[in-house]
Amino acid sequence: MQTWLSIEEFAKTVNKDLAEIEVMCEENKLVSRVKNGVRYIEAASATQVLLPQRGQSGGNEIQHSSQDAMIFVEKTIGTILNLHEKVIDAKDETLEALKSENQFLKEGLLSMQELYEDDRKAIETLTKQLQISQEELEFVKRKYKLMWGKAIENAAKKD
Repeated sequence: MQTWLSIEEFAKTVNKDLAEIEVMCEENKLVSRVKNGVRYIEAASATQVLLPQRGQSGGNEIQHSSQDAMIFVEKTIGTILNLHEKVIDAKDETLEALKSENQFLKEGLLSMQELYEDDRKAIETLTKQLQISQEELEFVKRKYKLMWGKAIENAAKKD
């Protein structure tokens, strides 16, 4: 598994200057590639270059422990990078979930607003109809009052 880091991330990770890392890339000490104008460094191959090498004078035991330490460091860096990728993936998934939830809420709000507008128009229509019905009722009351008033007057005149 190859893990590629941008040169800036790599510089922060290994605590080196960008210029120093670029020199190492030019000398082919580090495996690198340029993609979309950004230089990327292969992390696993970089551990061999960046770890101080011990001389042969220490014997086989020192060389063996140095290789064990290098393997440990490579595995540790690989694990850290793997965890970093998982965190980034989880962050992306969370962002997508939040975006879809926000879209759902936005659609819900728009739907509620449309329902509110429909209800408001219905209330206006019903209020106008009620007002017209009340005016008609008042007219009918006056009409019957006048009719019954005349009927009572006519009845009184007959007596």
